[in-house]
Amino acid sequence: MLNGKLHFIKQITPELSLQQCNEIPIIVLKHKVGKALISLQGAHLLSWQPLNADNDIFWLSEIESFKLGSAIRGGVPICYPWFGGKHTPSHGYARISLWQLSDYKISDKKISLEFSLFSDNEIIEAKMVMHFTEQCQLDFIHYGQETAQVALHSYFNIGDINSVSVTGLPTTCFNSLTQQQEEVASPRQVSENIDCIYEITAPVVNTIVDPVYQRQIDIHHTQANNIVFWNPWHKATSGMTSMGYQKMLCIETAQINNPLSQGEKVSVVIGITRQERT
Repeated sequence: MLNGKLHFIKQITPELSLQQCNEIPIIVLKHKVGKALISLQGAHLLSWQPLNADNDIFWLSEIESFKLGSAIRGGVPICYPWFGGKHTPSHGYARISLWQLSDYKISDKKISLEFSLFSDNEIIEAKMVMHFTEQCQLDFIHYGQETAQVALHSYFNIGDINSVSVTGLPTTCFNSLTQQQEEVASPRQVSENIDCIYEITAPVVNTIVDPVYQRQIDIHHTQANNIVFWNPWHKATSGMTSMGYQKMLCIETAQINNPLSQGEKVSVVIGITRQERT
């Protein structure tokens, strides 16, 4: 991913380097447990491919321009401190703000990267901690005095939207398109524009069953009270090609209906299981 688009800036450790894609500074991780790309704009995990994976876990738009101040389509953008379009910018300012790589720990079997968001007055607002082993754990911590919403807006990379199914979802959700609470199928497949918010009591596990890529993606929502399930289908969407919806599915780990208080966090653990073709 991003082959030929990255320009080297400096080596941080043997496993970590700082590089640039157009206007965006990017942390590049290469380790025996896998490889990852993280944009410093938004502390935004763009790509993660563990050692046992043939394909990236996350989808990233092939037409992404990587311009400062513009939200990146794909990976795991952080929607914070609000969710949705009631305020400007849509989904909060965290995903278009520059974060700092504030700490890192690297061992033979695990890498931990800590990213911090500071206010204009240099006061800590939030942290995103990423742990990479054979799984990926994302911990978002809210430090602001005011309550805040957050969604870890994961775009999962799939073989074909027509063939995947998702298990572990509740059977009722709030449909953002109709603005109504609705009964829905579980397991769930996608055959139209979907934008639903589920209420959950964590921990909850969703599994994307993907026969094309011969794998399951297991999404452990360990600390959250909402799951957002989204695919735009044929609806024109900024930053995506007209056929991009066929290769992605968003399952977001979120705290929307019950915003975070100071010191609270939202967490998700993501792993894959390979499947043999039958």
